This record gives sequence, C-alpha cells and structure tokens, in this order.
Amino acid sequence: MSLTYRQSTLIRGSLPMLRAQGETITSSFYASLLRAHPELHNIFNSANQATGRQPRALLNIILAFAAAPNHTAELIPRLERVCQKHCSLGITPDQYDLLGKYLLRSFGEILGDRYTAELREAWEKAYSLLARMLIGREVQLYRQFGKWAGQRIFRIEDKVAEVDDIYSFYLWPVDKTPLPLFTPGQYVSVRVDVPQIGYLQSRQYSLSEAPNEEYYRISVKRDRGVPSGANGRSVDAAHLKPGLVSNLLINDYNIGDTLSVSHPAGGFGFDSSTAGGMGPLVFLSAGVGATPLMSILNSVLESPDVQQQISWIHCSRRKPLFEDHIRTVGRRHKNFHSRFWRSMLAEQEQRETHNPERDGVFESVRTELERVERSVLGLDHGAAEYFICGPDAFAASVRNFLLEQGVGELRIRCEWFSTGELEAS
Repeated sequence: MSLTYRQSTLIRGSLPMLRAQGETITSSFYASLLRAHPELHNIFNSANQATGRQPRALLNIILAFAAAPNHTAELIPRLERVCQKHCSLGITPDQYDLLGKYLLRSFGEILGDRYTAELREAWEKAYSLLARMLIGREVQLYRQFGKWAGQRIFRIEDKVAEVDDIYSFYLWPVDKTPLPLFTPGQYVSVRVDVPQIGYLQSRQYSLSEAPNEEYYRISVKRDRGVPSGANGRSVDAAHLKPGLVSNLLINDYNIGDTLSVSHPAGGFGFDSSTAGGMGPLVFLSAGVGATPLMSILNSVLESPDVQQQISWIHCSRRKPLFEDHIRTVGRRHKNFHSRFWRSMLAEQEQRETHNPERDGVFESVRTELERVERSVLGLDHGAAEYFICGPDAFAASVRNFLLEQGVGELRIRCEWFSTGELEAS
C-alpha cells in the first residue's frame, strides 16, 4: 500500500501551512491527547513536553516522511532512534492509533476548510504507512528482547559519587537471572514514581560499564538548576524541567532500594567482535557524555589482542569523569592516549602550569581539537573510527570539525542525549 500521485500532491500542498503552524499543532494535539488519556503521562517525558522538544521532534519526522513517503532512506537513522526508544518505553501498537487520531484532528483544526475529506484520507494513509513501518521494526526489537518484556526490578547494590555531581548506580537484578549482553553504547530506561506530578516517569541512561551477566551500571548527573526529591522540593514548575528524574535518583535512591529498568536499547554502539582490528578508535566526549563511551572502551579493552591506537578526549568543568580509570588504562596500554579539557580549574590547578605534552590537560572553556596532535586524532588514518557523545552543541561542533578534516561521515558515530531536534533541523 502506497500513496497515489494525487494523495502525495494533496499532502505536499498542505505542508507549508502545517510547518508554519507547528507550535500550535504540537501544543494542541498533545494537550487534547493527554486530557482524554491521562494514563499516557506515565509514558511521555514531562520535561520534553513542557519545552515542546518531543512534540516538535515527532511532528518533524511525520512531515518529513509525508513529503517523500517513497524515498525514506535519509529518514532511516532517525526512525531507528525512535523505534529503539519506543521499545525501551514499552510503546504498543494501539498507542500509535491514539496518537494518529489526535494528531490528524489537530491538522484539521489548522487547515480548516482546506482539510477536505480527500486530504484527510490522504493524511490518514500517510500516517498509517509510517506507523506500520515503526511498529514492524519495533516488533523485531521486542522479539530480540526475548523473555524480558517490559520492566525488570533491580536492586541498587552500590552508589558511588564520581565527580562534579555525577553518581554511578550499580544495579543487580532481583530475580538473579543472568543479564543479556547488550551492545556497548546502549542505554536503559529507568522508571520511577514522581510524587510531585502523580505519575511515573522514565528516563534513558547509558550503560557505563562493559557488558556482563551480573549487573548494570548507570552514571547519573545532578541538575543543579532543578531542585527535586525529598530534600529539595521546588515551589515552581521544577517537575516540568530537565533533571527531575536524575535529581530524584541522586537525592532519594540509595543502596538497597529498587528500580524498574527496561531491556537495553539504542542504535549507538560498537561491535566488540571487531576489537583487535588495526583502525584507531577515537572517543570524544563532554561531561556525562563519557558514559556510553566508557562502556565501549572497557568492552574493547577486554579483548586480549587489542593492538590498535585508542584515544580518549574529554571536556569537563572540573575533574573529568572516570579520569582515574583513564589514567590507569594509559599506564597499561602503550597505544592509549588521553587529552582532557577543563573549563573550571581548581584554585591550586590555576597556579600550576599545565603542559599538554606532559599531562594531556588543557585549560579552555571549550574543546579545541586543533590543538590535539593529528596522530592522536587519527586524522591521517583512513580506517579510524570516531565515537562522539555530549551536549548537542559539543557533538555538532566535534562532528563538523572531523568532517572539515576530511573524515568520512560513515566513520563518525554520534549519540545525542536530546530528543533529536538538531538532527531534524
């Protein structure tokens, strides 16, 4: 089943007005949907709803698909990200029906008399095509999850204060059955009850340790701008801002407490079976973006015959996340290089003179890759692979730098911690 030429023409004719009224559409249809089905608050990210990121990202994908439904190759990476996240949240086919119902109703409100029966039928068909594609892929992913359907209960066996308001949680399954060996770089969804809003909320956290069958590790960053939890209730709309669940985990969850956790998901990762190849591996991260890269790095280092060059480049405000571990790796592996940027050095460090050639520490408000040796960046090696994770602006800047240096796009892998507006723009 595909759109007819007439239907495609009608849809393309409606796109300019729908794009121009995107904000109105997204605020209207999500508000209507949640009023009629408040149980969906347990699935949707309240912060992304408040900022409009999630509705805009969804609308961008739908409009992009409808503009060229028979030419979706460029959309595949974005659609895969959507499917992976949906499976981590436990999205079901009937929820696609609900979303489509209220979305297309909002189209009619915007287009008015232009939303003829013929145009409505065309949009219903286009949405159905997209939904079927996504549902089909999600069925495949759920099948790969095997017996792990929905959430499993994990106990916090250890909670470690890392650096700069980042805490690592060591999670062991309560049922004590072996854990699946996920792809290094993937994430899990952690679901908690949020008393402030009266609903469950899920957030995605990258697994920060190499795969093993006993436990998972996630590393969570506190957001100082969003007080939450028993010790920091906010009087404003803090429950609608980013950081709500992370702060709740850090403030209120301790050793012995339990968490609901999804099966690992996500398309960002590294095939550890290729470890031991000769192409350099270059990891570039900022802040808590080091977490999925640490999982990949530790997985690679488990291979007894690792010989290729590995570079770890990280930007942080103060002490880098996992710095002690990275220094240890550097002492043990002669082909391992590390470079750190710190934008807020401690007072004692400010009195010291850092020699990047000696200790690999740069003082700068941003990562200046042009100051790193080309050999460390692997820029002259046609088989070097690059893994990037951090805030959107950081990831985009690093990716653009590598492209300008002639690195092929297929050798650059980015993990975006946002809903994906940069990719859609």
